[in-house]
Amino acid sequence: MNQYRKDPVSVEEYFRIRESSDELLEYIDGFVYMSPSPSTEHQRISRKLELGIGNFLEGKSCELFHAPYDIELIGKEKQDTKIVIPDISIICDKSGFTDARYVGVPDLIVEILSPSNQSHDLITKLNLYMNYGVKEYWIVNPMLNSVTVYALNDENMYEQYDMKIDTGEVKSKLFNGLRIDISYVFN
Repeated sequence: MNQYRKDPVSVEEYFRIRESSDELLEYIDGFVYMSPSPSTEHQRISRKLELGIGNFLEGKSCELFHAPYDIELIGKEKQDTKIVIPDISIICDKSGFTDARYVGVPDLIVEILSPSNQSHDLITKLNLYMNYGVKEYWIVNPMLNSVTVYALNDENMYEQYDMKIDTGEVKSKLFNGLRIDISYVFN
């Protein structure tokens, strides 16, 4: 994940930049970050995860949204606007939808690592999602054929709930019955 500009900008300036750019841009702590175009492997993994999670959600009240879709994170004590573009978001609270984006906190977010964005997703976004109360965060690592599931504990800290490498079913703590066969995801 590269910074679009090296200097901090206001959220208003971020929205002006977005209007004149075709890039996938996120806004975190006053800085604008540019997401790289997803690779072929990234797109294949994303599609398989969307199918599996989407099938599970069929007939349920929660919805799946995939990138590019803006999430404007808000929290009870957070003053700063944060706008992220997760690879996959599961949203159950419908009150935050606008025509342009979702304003609120998704229940589950999935990020698929790329060689260029590992530290952004593993450190910056993990802490951001935890601090804003995303109940579950999945990190998909195509370089290791692994999926790690983090879930908020009673102290609102992420704990590793599940992890699979190469084979097996990774499961959600939040959504009882949501299981994804990772050998299908990576083949």
